[in-house]
Amino acid sequence: MTLYESLACELKAQIDRGLFEQGDKLPSVRQLSKEHHVSIATVQEAYRVLESQMYVEAKPKSGYFVSSNTTLNNTPKMTKPPQRPMDVSQWEDVLNMLLNTFNKDSGIETRCQFQHAMPNMTAKTLKPLTKRLHELTKNRPLDGMVYGDVKGDQSLRKQLSRLTAASGCRLQSDEFIVTSGCQEALSVCLRAVANAGDVIVVESPGFYGAMQAIKGANLKALEIPTDSETGLSLDALKLALDQWPVKAILVAPTVNNPQGFVMPDDKKKALYDMAREYDVAIIEDDIYGDIAYSYPRPKTVKSFDEDGRVLLCSSFSKTLAPGFRVGWIAPGSFRNKVLHAKYVSSSMCPTLPQLAIASYIEQGGYDKHIRAMRHYYLSARDALRADIKRYFPQDTCVSYPQGGYVLWVELNAKYDAVKLADKAKEHGIYVAPGQMFSATGKYRNCLRFNFIDGSQEVRTQSIKLLGELIESLAE
Repeated sequence: MTLYESLACELKAQIDRGLFEQGDKLPSVRQLSKEHHVSIATVQEAYRVLESQMYVEAKPKSGYFVSSNTTLNNTPKMTKPPQRPMDVSQWEDVLNMLLNTFNKDSGIETRCQFQHAMPNMTAKTLKPLTKRLHELTKNRPLDGMVYGDVKGDQSLRKQLSRLTAASGCRLQSDEFIVTSGCQEALSVCLRAVANAGDVIVVESPGFYGAMQAIKGANLKALEIPTDSETGLSLDALKLALDQWPVKAILVAPTVNNPQGFVMPDDKKKALYDMAREYDVAIIEDDIYGDIAYSYPRPKTVKSFDEDGRVLLCSSFSKTLAPGFRVGWIAPGSFRNKVLHAKYVSSSMCPTLPQLAIASYIEQGGYDKHIRAMRHYYLSARDALRADIKRYFPQDTCVSYPQGGYVLWVELNAKYDAVKLADKAKEHGIYVAPGQMFSATGKYRNCLRFNFIDGSQEVRTQSIKLLGELIESLAE
């Protein structure tokens, strides 16, 4: 990220968090130049970027001011889910969304698929990976036909040891188990730490795939409130642990899906300490952790683990491509149970994708790709938030993701996001209504968006049309 982009991001964050309100005068170019030890040209370019995104406006001979069009500085408030364990529902809604993603026979031309969370798979930085996979298929075809190690290929596990060091972990290659994506990793971990009927704490809103894994294991979900900027409420979690026989805490604290927050390191440490005090396991979903916008990347809860109670799960589905189906677990003290559950679930994983990804990481391709994608996703986030500010109702709240490529939109409670999704589908626009991200169907006035599908022009026009559809719902 360039100096002017970094400065623009910092100013934007201050505006979004209310440090500067509509109409407020912003620091002068000369003042920012001195404070940040950058050139005047760098500051001017940063302000130019913010002007193009409708965050600021220049007034002749007066300076720069927060734009009067900046109407969505407010982020979603602390959520209020049910305060008791519940059976997970919403499977039909999830299934319909998954089917819509690949439905080519509806007769409606698809404009924009905001509803799924898939990475940029057209990046040039992925070419060395596809080339390596082609070479392996051509030169070592038998490696893709025979049984592999149930724990996963040793070369990949060696590279996982190196990758996780960036998040503060000190893990050896034998401490990893490769899975068929992160969905299997979460499912396997739940079956390893809990039995049917046990209670699992989840973030609310939380990833619908994790909710369905809980349902599939016949467990109950206890939703805990979250703050859209700092994550899980530890006060609410403590009350829940005092009241209910919780077996495990399932969280995505680093670049959360759907809100995009990154839980501060001290809060992650406090979460681990609380789990240790109450003797419960933590299943940590870190699938978006590598594409946090900050550098170095944030720590994991696993980095604070001293007794093996944290089961760290991740995958290359959100950083490279979902079709490889290469995920992994660092299960700590639950290693034997996880290994057995993995064997029962799917036995061994395909070998060739593991070998290709291991080689890609070793040769530096993965790090180069991640650096490029951080910049790409950050720019796309800012563009989508600017479009939502411009075309959605003024009282809309929108999250401020710190990584990845999904964000959370909270409409006024009078709007039904499910009805909006149905109307949008008639125009070839697909969105993910909020009720899928709750065990009990809450958040019917909310939506999750990805912000990289299609071109920028297509996304802008789709958001504009969605804004018009919202107005029609009000009428």
